[in-house]
Amino acid sequence: MTGDPSREIIALPKVLLHDHLDGGLRPSTVIDLADRIGYTDLPSNDAVDLGTWFRDSADSGSLERYLETFEHTVAAMQTQEGLRRVAAECVQDLAADGVVYAEVRYAPEQHLSGGLALEQVVEAVNDGFRAGERQAAEAGPRIVVRALLTAMRHAAKSTEIARLVVQYRDHGVAGFDIAGAEAGFPPTRHLDAFEYLRRENAHFTIHAGEAFGLPSIWEAIQWCGAERLGHGVRIMDDFVGLGTGDEKLGLLAAYVRDRRIPLEMCPSSNIQTGAARSIATHPITHLKDARFRVTINTDNRLMSGTSMSREMQLLVDEAGWTIEDLRWATINAMKSAFYPFEQRLAIIEELVKPGYDRALEA
Repeated sequence: MTGDPSREIIALPKVLLHDHLDGGLRPSTVIDLADRIGYTDLPSNDAVDLGTWFRDSADSGSLERYLETFEHTVAAMQTQEGLRRVAAECVQDLAADGVVYAEVRYAPEQHLSGGLALEQVVEAVNDGFRAGERQAAEAGPRIVVRALLTAMRHAAKSTEIARLVVQYRDHGVAGFDIAGAEAGFPPTRHLDAFEYLRRENAHFTIHAGEAFGLPSIWEAIQWCGAERLGHGVRIMDDFVGLGTGDEKLGLLAAYVRDRRIPLEMCPSSNIQTGAARSIATHPITHLKDARFRVTINTDNRLMSGTSMSREMQLLVDEAGWTIEDLRWATINAMKSAFYPFEQRLAIIEELVKPGYDRALEA
């Protein structure tokens, strides 16, 4: 499974809704930042070897073990200077891959060990995103990047993080998320945060249906009011008679499809964590064919050794996707973004559709 993207795929305009800032660092940046702060526990100080270590270590088949790799990237992201650099480089890398709009998430509470306050973390990342947008605009088409602030499922800071979302929503923060191990940490543990966000007319997505099944998805939607589902691959558990020729949707799956609840699907990452067996059999294709609102995402570009272009190329090569399918999923993503309606339409009409039209005419 290589997925080396063609020029045609790289040139396509892309929309990314599920990407973790601490999962997308350049290996050379991890090494440099670790050296600056005196962090000595990296498994390698060679950028190529370190990148390989991250990918190999993430190929565990376990979400919990996959998450352990973040110890090193988070350790390197404990200063405002480091956070600004990582955020700016993230935007540059996405722009070089043809991304025109992205929502990049991170957990402010994980970047406090160096003495920063939560507000300093958010402002540093926001500054980095704006710098990255300016730098990308000098080199090519514009890119818009907005932040999602994540609360960790096992911690008790979700309401505090939710208040940060509201505080900074006019300064580049698009919404809220919870992340971390699903088993034992249901989304209803954070119900106060979700109720606060709804009262404040703020947007949020929830990691659900990745390592845990339908109860996680049901709680995220029906108790917490999630607008989107992070991953959501386990919605397939509610397909009755799957593969029998007499397939029907269960009540929850039908509700998700009928309400057009977006699924932030991350094929390569799901294979690494054991949520899917292969690209060819990944639920994203079956859900696309069943007309769920699926979107294509990277999750963690460093740990998966991936990009949006690679994820798209893998779907073309191994799951039979066409350029028309990629266009449909990209428009799905832009429709589902936590971004003002008129600006979403402008990106679809001015960037996404013309870009795919050029590819289809070639």
